[in-house]
Order: sequence, then structure tokens, then C-alpha cells
Amino acid sequence: MNPTAFPTEFPSAFIITVAVILGALVGSFTNVLIYRIPRGESIAFPPSHCPNCNHQLHPMDLFPVFSWLLLGGKCRYCRAPISAQYPIIETISAIGYGLLAYFFPIQDVGASLLGLFFFFTVLLAISVIDLQTYTIPDSLSLVGLLVGLGFAWVNEKQGGYFFHLPGVKDAFTAALYGAGILALVGNLGSYLLRRFREAKYPSFPIDYQTLNLGALVGMWLGPWWAAGAVLLAMLINFAMRRYLRIPDFITFPGILISLVVKVNMGLDANLITTMLTTLQGLMAGAGIASLIAGFYWWLAPEVEEDIAEEDLDPIAMGFGDVKLMAMIGAFVGVSNVFVSLALAIFLGAILGILIYAVSKNRRIKFGPFLALGGFVALLYGPQITDWYTGMLLGGM
Repeated sequence: MNPTAFPTEFPSAFIITVAVILGALVGSFTNVLIYRIPRGESIAFPPSHCPNCNHQLHPMDLFPVFSWLLLGGKCRYCRAPISAQYPIIETISAIGYGLLAYFFPIQDVGASLLGLFFFFTVLLAISVIDLQTYTIPDSLSLVGLLVGLGFAWVNEKQGGYFFHLPGVKDAFTAALYGAGILALVGNLGSYLLRRFREAKYPSFPIDYQTLNLGALVGMWLGPWWAAGAVLLAMLINFAMRRYLRIPDFITFPGILISLVVKVNMGLDANLITTMLTTLQGLMAGAGIASLIAGFYWWLAPEVEEDIAEEDLDPIAMGFGDVKLMAMIGAFVGVSNVFVSLALAIFLGAILGILIYAVSKNRRIKFGPFLALGGFVALLYGPQITDWYTGMLLGGM
């Protein structure tokens, strides 16, 4: 469909107002996601009810923000207090939808705007769930990744390229890069935390060590060969009925040696191009291995292991962040996925120091920072890139 088929006579203020109202309404549903998904409850049944007295709520009780204000923040039926989280989330959702409608006019991007609304809602739900539970549900991040790839196809059909929205190839590549770089950083950090010892309890039939194998193969042969190597390793493990170790003391040095060898092999060509191509293969290989692992761990039946908490292998970064970064990449594209990550690290470092100064809590929830970085990069990614590039060129 041609984006000009949408009514261009609608004033921007009208579209933004509709978006704000829709955002508030969806914000009410976002609260349902935040409450029910971590508890393993259905998001559709039963209908909305008071968690204290279980009384089904009347439609008048569900009007965003205003119902909470009119009821004085208490249940109409049992007078139990209702958390201020509900109107706050509804307000944030309304503002987010309004900003998206402003930055991405519907007459230009068409149905792609619905994809961006979905993206914001998932980011908001994931952020609050991570803050409350230190977990990022696969049912949000991985489903969000698939939806993001679907809307990338819509972007191609409806002119989203003009607003820096990715097409299918760009979205998939960005998902691999986003997942790959976080997986590599997390694996290396965990290896350092273990003081260069191998993991004691690798997961069957695919583990973090397998992701390093994917990264190594990806450097030399590309992501599809990396996917083949990972799947072959899984089949071998199934055949052996145990996890065949791929030691980190081989893969990590192998990655470094391969980087040096590949760069030296390309000395006759453009050195920067050779380095970039090698790093892209590294990230894409680790990324596709991470997605295979993520979808397998989500869909396969979970096997409970009786391991004392003090015996668990230390982990530098939760794998939920890896899958979240893949989803963000699918919506923002290659040009913005690194901006998203840079913003997340910058904001996480500053706010992390402040949080530690106030609460002495060393455990930082990275998901909300990734979500905020992804949203800011979606709105301002090209401007941030231009500013940074100009600053570098100006300093040379």
C-alpha cells in the first residue's frame, strides 16, 4: 500500500490526541501484562479484578488515570489501596504513544506506526517487570522480536525507510548484532568472574560455551555457517545424551587469534573494512547462536536441577538482556542498534552510581536502561550519530 493512501488532511494535533488516548487505554492493559506474566497467569482470563477481594471491576473502574483519581487510589468494593503504579504506567504509555505519533506521522509510515506502538508497550512492560523481578519474560522479548521482523516487512511496503525504520534484512541483521555483542560481553564477563575456570554446570544441549563456538565460526564463514555449527553441536549432544564441552580456554583465545589473523590477511585491502567485516561476522555468529539458544530454552521443557545456590556458576549478565537487545535491534535497525546500546551503558553507568550511593545495591537491572536507550535511539538515533560523527571529524 502506498503511504499517501492515508488521509493527509488529518491535522497532526488530532492524530497525536488519538494516539495519546490510545496509549492511555493500552497502558491499562500494560499493567495487566506487568502483573500477570511474572505470575504465570493468563492475560485474557479472568477479566480484570481487584487482587485483594477478587471482585470483577466495572468498566468505569478501568478508565485510565481518572478512575484511580476518582476512587482516591482505593478499590471501590473493598477499599483496599491500589498502587500508584497503575496511573503512572498509563500516563507514561500515553506520552510515549503521543511522541511516536509526532515523530512518525501516520500519513507517512502508515501501519508501521502500530508496530512502533507495540514496541513501546513491550519495552515499558519489560522495564517494570525487570525492576520488580530481575527477569525479562521470553513471551515479551522473543515474541516482540518476531513481531519486529514482521513489521520490518510492513516498513518496506509502506515507506518506512524514509524515517529510518528498518526493512527485513536490516532488522534481522540488527537483531543478530544486538544479541551477539551482549552475549559475547556477558560470556567474557562470566569467564572472568569464574577466574578463567570452565562452567561447572553447562546446560544441555546448548550452553553459553556453544555461543562462543557460533561466534568463532561466524568470524570465518558467516552467521548461517555459525547456525549450522551450533545445530550440529546440539545434535551431537542429543546423540551422546550429555553436553560435550567446548572449552572457553579454546574458543576465547581462538576468537582473538582469528581476529589478528584475519586483519593481517587483509592488509593489502582496506584495513578498516577488514576489521569491520570480521567484527560483523563475530557479532552475527554469536547473535544467531544466541537466538537459537533463546528460542530453545523458551520452547523446550525446563529441566530442574538440584544445585545449591552457592554452587551456581557466576553470571555477569542475564540472558534476558541478550534477547531484549535482539528485539530492540529488530525495531531500530543496524544504524541505531549500537546507539541504543551506547545510551544504555551511559545511562546505566550514571544512574547505577547514584543507585549504589543511595541504596548500596550493586545489582543493577540493565533491562530498563536497554529499553530507554532503544526508545531514544528510535526517536533521535540519526541525530545522535551525526553529532558524534561530526564531533570525531571535528577533532581530527
